[in-house]
Amino acid sequence: MTSKLHSWFLNANVNSRANLRLFCFPYAGGGASVFREWSRFFPKDVEVCPVQLPGRESRGLESPMTSLSQIVQAIVLEMGPLLQTPFVFFGHSMGALIAYETARQISRKYGKQPVHLFVSGRSGPGLPYTKKKLHQLPDDEFKMALKRMNGTPEAVLQHDELMQLLMPRLRADFEVCETYSYIDDQPLRCPISAFGGNADYDVSVASLAAWNEQTSSEFFLHMFDGDHFFLHNQQENIMQTVYDSFHKVPAKPTPKQVVHTGNVIWL
Repeated sequence: MTSKLHSWFLNANVNSRANLRLFCFPYAGGGASVFREWSRFFPKDVEVCPVQLPGRESRGLESPMTSLSQIVQAIVLEMGPLLQTPFVFFGHSMGALIAYETARQISRKYGKQPVHLFVSGRSGPGLPYTKKKLHQLPDDEFKMALKRMNGTPEAVLQHDELMQLLMPRLRADFEVCETYSYIDDQPLRCPISAFGGNADYDVSVASLAAWNEQTSSEFFLHMFDGDHFFLHNQQENIMQTVYDSFHKVPAKPTPKQVVHTGNVIWL
């Protein structure tokens, strides 16, 4: 069981003396390496566990999963031994959706919830999905859509052999997002912080604010400079914001607030 657990959660140590586990869920097409720098940033008492989904990096020979429920069920099954330590979830884009549904399923199965849920670059799950379903596009159109998103390097897009290897994973991940069906339930009891890029034209401030409906606790909305992949160019600011949430109490506590480039805008 241990080796399988480690295939899902990098750096995980069942017998860790850490005070907190930070599980990090990558975006569509991304692997655990997206969070390579996070372990170096956080202190020793925070165990950073990037989630490695089937079909990428160290699990490249496995078939990718194509439904959110399938992914969540597998994660929840393997995560059980790691929930004895307080834990936090961070997910970007598709990862935000997986983190959220994993938190809900863990609550149902184990009666536990994250200390804090961080959702980044993703509209609130209760909003209707109105975008075109990209996973059904022909290869050329699919690659053009990836280019517009600015998340795949041009050199990769132009490398035909590499794209042939990556395409099944990317299509599977888009299918996960585009076939997701939200089911209304009791809101989570943990605080939720939503992160957005101020130049992300697919994920608006209003759609990020919709995450407020998913918690009965505090809600915070932080905006950063950048497009949908602000996770990369704002990485240090994001990590600091996450870290501060564990150690600092807001100067003016409130159940609803937006933090925009260091300034607080009250909802």
